[in-house]
Amino acid sequence: METIGLGRCWEDMPPGFQFKTVGRTITETDLVNFVGNTGMVEVLFTDTLYARQHAPGGGRIVPAALLFSIAEGLTIQATLQGTGLAFIQMELEVKGPSFTGDTIHVEAEVIESRPSSKDPNRGLVRTRNQIVNQKGETVIIYTPLRLMVGKALLKSHWEPCQRDVHKFIS
Repeated sequence: METIGLGRCWEDMPPGFQFKTVGRTITETDLVNFVGNTGMVEVLFTDTLYARQHAPGGGRIVPAALLFSIAEGLTIQATLQGTGLAFIQMELEVKGPSFTGDTIHVEAEVIESRPSSKDPNRGLVRTRNQIVNQKGETVIIYTPLRLMVGKALLKSHWEPCQRDVHKFIS
């Protein structure tokens, strides 16, 4: 039986390939959980009165790290499920603030794609990812370099998983 929902292999992501993820609204719960889990207890994120007076626009500002994390989740769901092997390096630039209630999506373009020098069945893919809000404003740009599975390895990555699932069902 075919497994659906898998990501793309590195060979399927040539330079110039573009994609857009689905959108996701950043909630107050996202902010509270992220700040609590990471210890980012900056008053801009925890004190609504302070934020009203000092945050850009006076709203519930969201840490860029939270926005990046959600964007990565959207990207993994769109292109990397079962094919991404390692997040190697990136540059990140914050272009503007984000707030609870904002809905974001990721617009990405492949800017580098090549076989790994250590194993040509794996490849390196760099994308230029823009996190865009509901107003069409780019709030973060980042350029991750990832190690990804090649077509020759994709089947071997999933066959053992499928066999193990059948052991538990039978």
